Amino acid sequence: MNNAEQRMSRMGVVFGCALICCFLWGSAAPSIKIGYRLFEIGAADSMAQIVFAGMRFMLAGVMVILAGSFLNRREKGGGLLRPGKAAFPMILKLAMVQTVAQYVFYYVGLAHTTGVKAAVIGGSNVFFAIFIAVVVFHMERLTLRKLLGCAVGFAGVAVVNVAGNSVDMSISFLGEGFILLSSLSYALSSGLIKKYSGKEDPVVLSGYQFLCGGIILTAAGLACGGRVSLTGIPAGGWVLLLYMGLISAAAYTLWGILLKYNPVGRVAVFGFMNPVFSFFLSALLLGEGSQAFGWPALLALLLVCAGILVVNTAESHS
Repeated sequence: MNNAEQRMSRMGVVFGCALICCFLWGSAAPSIKIGYRLFEIGAADSMAQIVFAGMRFMLAGVMVILAGSFLNRREKGGGLLRPGKAAFPMILKLAMVQTVAQYVFYYVGLAHTTGVKAAVIGGSNVFFAIFIAVVVFHMERLTLRKLLGCAVGFAGVAVVNVAGNSVDMSISFLGEGFILLSSLSYALSSGLIKKYSGKEDPVVLSGYQFLCGGIILTAAGLACGGRVSLTGIPAGGWVLLLYMGLISAAAYTLWGILLKYNPVGRVAVFGFMNPVFSFFLSALLLGEGSQAFGWPALLALLLVCAGILVVNTAESHS
């Protein structure tokens, strides 16, 4: 075990880094909804939403590549990060699954449901990620403790949403259905990142798959008539777009590094914090959920933390 593996597999490091990732991802839903308003993108304008997503991910890709190149030059005396020839198929697959598929479903779905409903449905990505790691990639074993931890963690996600009176029984395929498909795409990408990061630098994979995915999204959206006006946008809109690029650049790169040095289940279970952050931030920034704070929120956090602890205990015994 090398120094990087020892450092990135420590429980405190995994917890701290995963918490940062989940906070950033949790802020994505309200940021996107605010972005739709600032850039005057309607809920029914799916192609404009896809162009908007493409702009974000092209920006994220450039951020990762430039930051990675700077660190590469500082630490190793190298230059611009470039993927090797063997990395191109991996980058394309990741771009299609992690960026294109996941965010076509997410951006369109979020326009047809509330931020807090997207949060509770998004909690399913933890189940999917662990299940896919076991069944599809055969990277680890499915145990009773892992199932129990997932059940307890998801109960916390459900409590914080139901207690906030934010989840009703109305369901639409373009709304809740697309958010579920987005979660499935995310889970599949976690397995691919774990598999590919053993062969290629996760920073290189992250930067170039974002750039490639962003170009594909933008081109597809524009080809289908999507338009995002860049005139008359308030300064806050550009700051928000930069922040949204940073969300992806920082969170996915850091998450990829964690997956490189840890089992998928050990990292993925922290994803239960993502919808919890998303719920609170949506309640604060979008006004969704008048009863967001109180004993249900505390109970939810306790359940989520318990689920994380149970799954990580299961990992230590497997």
